[in-house]
Amino acid sequence: MNLEEHLKVGLPASVIKRGLITLKERYKPIKLLLEQQKIPAEGLPDDVLKAFIYFLSSMDADKDPKAARVGEREARTASKLLMELSGGFIHGVGRSGSLTSPQPKASGGSLMYHLANRLALDALRNFGVPNIRGAIVLPVATGMALALALSVVREKTGKNLVVYPRVDHKSPLKAIKLVGMKANVLEGEVIDDAVKVPIEAVEKAVSNNTAAIVSTTTFFPPRAVDDVVEIAKIAEKYGVFHVINNAYGVQSREIMKLVRKAIDKGRVDAFIQSTDKNFLTPVGGSIVASPNEEFITEVSSAYPGRASAAPILHFMVAILSLGIEGYEKLRDNQEECKRLLEHELEAVARKHGERILNVWNPTAVAMTLNNKESPEKVGHHLYTLRVTGARVLKPKDFGVCCKEYKFPYITMSAAIGCEKEEILMAVERLDEVLSSV
Repeated sequence: MNLEEHLKVGLPASVIKRGLITLKERYKPIKLLLEQQKIPAEGLPDDVLKAFIYFLSSMDADKDPKAARVGEREARTASKLLMELSGGFIHGVGRSGSLTSPQPKASGGSLMYHLANRLALDALRNFGVPNIRGAIVLPVATGMALALALSVVREKTGKNLVVYPRVDHKSPLKAIKLVGMKANVLEGEVIDDAVKVPIEAVEKAVSNNTAAIVSTTTFFPPRAVDDVVEIAKIAEKYGVFHVINNAYGVQSREIMKLVRKAIDKGRVDAFIQSTDKNFLTPVGGSIVASPNEEFITEVSSAYPGRASAAPILHFMVAILSLGIEGYEKLRDNQEECKRLLEHELEAVARKHGERILNVWNPTAVAMTLNNKESPEKVGHHLYTLRVTGARVLKPKDFGVCCKEYKFPYITMSAAIGCEKEEILMAVERLDEVLSSV
């Protein structure tokens, strides 16, 4: 369509031409996005993103005013608000055969999903792991994404045993159980302040019945980061699948270096990350990435039926809004906030006769609570004072990742998106609680 010709409505041609220059410049980033399928260096303005979203969703068949819709699913909604909340992608994504299969009724939704997956691949490559071949945004959180990945592993191996260095998080264990597999949980050992599963124990646990090893990069201290590089070498040596739970690892440059090195040095079939924990979206999405594009295709095919487009749209909007530069600034800020948290907590620890645990973690800091008869009260009082996210654990609590830790402790996190003011408020209130409980 020649837009200039259609706009000749009595105005001078020079006026129309000037208006079109503005319009083209305004939406030039969208043109580049469709051509390159890469994350822009600078984030896009919300109004441009909104126009792009509705441009895409307007391609779906339910927007055709002359369509005769007689199917069992025709993108009808009970309220216009539902249409707005979905960005217009009522048909969702995928087909019964595969999540990434184009949907005849949803041309725009299919294009949006294709673009989101390309942006996910570009994001992970830019943010530390360039040696991958495929990535898919899933409309489920990390636990269910792990289940889908393991269902592929079970189908390919015919085996059901998963070696799992102990992390006290219920989602991975439920994911293993959900797909009919069994976890061989390897006990954590207390080494100095850290809780670790020795690499020798991982190798010893691999048997002829082992389908996969599930390792973990990110959890709360004192649980240390799994040695994913050495585990990757073990997986390659014994020919078993290796899936990394990288739930909130993308925000950490150091964690992403470890994932990259694990791929280079051994076997990594997939690594999984949360969209909300890394890209500041609403809860409900994840990204599965792999150096093997075929594995990603099989994960897509393992998903049963169609899916909501919402978590996929949320990721696309988030990453396009941030851009490469915006995300790197968030990472810089996260590192600064982590240093501030360590500094402030160390001062409080000295004041109250406690100490900071010597365990490296990309986002969180742990402090002893040796001088409190009822340490759990610290957590209760912090919640009352409107501090969220702090975790207080006693030596035998689920969460310590071993049979018994040395003492009670509290953890606080400076995750991506955190503000320095929040850290200062939280630590100040912790000081207040420790002085009164």
